[in-house]
Amino acid sequence: MSETFAQGYALLVGIGGDLPNTVNDAVGIADVLKDPMRCSYPSDHVQLLIGEVATRIAILSALDQLAQSTDSQSVVVIYFSGHGYRVTSPMGKSYYLLPSGYNMNQLYETAVSGTEFTDKLRVIPAQKLLVLLDCCHAGGVGATTVTGLELVKSPLPPEAMDFFLKGAGRVLIASSREGELSFAGKPYSAFTLVLIETLCGIGLARMDGYVRVSDLAMHASEVVPRRTADRQHPILHFEHADNFVLAYYAGGGTEPKGLPFSSEPEIEPEPGAWTISGQSYQTVRGSQANISGDVQGLTQVGDINMQVGFFQPCWTILGGVMQAQRDIVVSRDFRHESDALTQVFADLVERVRLLPADDQVVVKPLVEQVHSQTQKIQTGDASHDVQSGLERRLKNLVAMAPDIGEVAVATLADPSAGIAMLVRKIAQKVQNELKSSAK
Repeated sequence: MSETFAQGYALLVGIGGDLPNTVNDAVGIADVLKDPMRCSYPSDHVQLLIGEVATRIAILSALDQLAQSTDSQSVVVIYFSGHGYRVTSPMGKSYYLLPSGYNMNQLYETAVSGTEFTDKLRVIPAQKLLVLLDCCHAGGVGATTVTGLELVKSPLPPEAMDFFLKGAGRVLIASSREGELSFAGKPYSAFTLVLIETLCGIGLARMDGYVRVSDLAMHASEVVPRRTADRQHPILHFEHADNFVLAYYAGGGTEPKGLPFSSEPEIEPEPGAWTISGQSYQTVRGSQANISGDVQGLTQVGDINMQVGFFQPCWTILGGVMQAQRDIVVSRDFRHESDALTQVFADLVERVRLLPADDQVVVKPLVEQVHSQTQKIQTGDASHDVQSGLERRLKNLVAMAPDIGEVAVATLADPSAGIAMLVRKIAQKVQNELKSSAK
C-alpha cells in the first residue's frame, strides 16, 4: 500500500503552440507526481495547464490558488516550459514568460512579466518552494511591429533572483545557461527527462524513499550536459536553501518502480532539429513518401484510385509510380477530419461541458489531446510517438475524469465507431489494463 505525499502541491505549465514538446513535458511530470507508486502527490494538489489553456490569466490564477491552498509546511513545485525573453524597449528592460495567446505588441497584457511572477511567488506561504524553468527553446516569436523592441532568449527572470537568494527554502533550477538553447527529445526534453528520472529514484544520493532538492540539482547538472554533448548546462540556485524533501520516489517505499515509459529516450542532435513549423505532413516508415499540402477526397494517380484519409492497402510514391506496400498509411491534410471522428468526440465534448468549471479546465485539454492523437493516426501518422501519446492521454483522461475517460476508451475500442484499426487496438489495450488493475 503506497503512502500519500499529502504536503505536496504542484503547478505544471506547458504552452504548446510552436513548442509541442512542452505539453508532453508538463504532462509527464504531472503524471509522475500524481503516480501513487512514485511521488504520490494527491491528484487534486496537482494543477496542469497545457496548450491553449495555459494563458496568462490561467497561470496567474493558478499561482493565486497555490497561495490560498498551501501553508508553511507545504512543498510546492512550479514548472514552466515555454518561451522566456528579456525584452528591451524605449521604456527599459523587462523579462516575460510567454503563455498561450501572447501578443508581442501587447506583452504587458498578454504575457507574464518577471515582476508579476516573482510577486505571486512571494505570497505562497510554503517554506519549501522549487521553481523549474525550461525557457530557452529553439525557434521563437515572430516579428513584432513595436519599434525599438529587442528580444533576447533568457532562462531566468532577473526580478526573481533576490527572492531566491534570500530564502532558505526557495530553489530555482533553469534548463540552460544564458546563450544556450534547450534540447527537445522523445519522450521528453533533455531537461525534463532528468527531472522525471530523479523523481523515479534515479541518481539519488540516498535510497531511503525520498527525493531531495539536491538530488534533482545534481542529477540535472551531471546528465544534461552529457546527453547534449556539453551544449546545455542547467542553472542551479540552491546554495542558500535547505536540502528539503521534494517527494517520494516509490510511494513511500524504498525500491524504485522504474521509469514510466518503455522506449529508449532520444535527444535531438541540435536544438530545434525535430521542430518543423508551417507544414502539415506525416512521415511514414520504410520505403516512404511524405504526402503534404491540401490533399483530400479521392485522388487518382495513373490507373490507381486511392481514398485519402483512412487505412488502405497502402501506397508509397517511388519515382512517380504508386506501389503497394504494407504498414504504410496514406495520409491527408490534418485540417480535414472524417465525419466519423467528429461524431465520436461530440458526446465527449458534451460530457465535459457538464463538469464544474474548475474540472473543465483540466479535462477539456485532455479530451482535445485524445482527439488530436486519434486524428493523427486516422489521417496517417502511425509513428510510435503518436501511438504511445494516445495511450498515455487515454490513461490520463481515465485518471482525471473516470466517467468521461472510460466512455472515451470504450467508444474508441468499439469497431462500429468508424475508427482506424490501430486506434481500436490502442483503446482495447488501455481497456484491458484498466480491467486488470481493477481486479
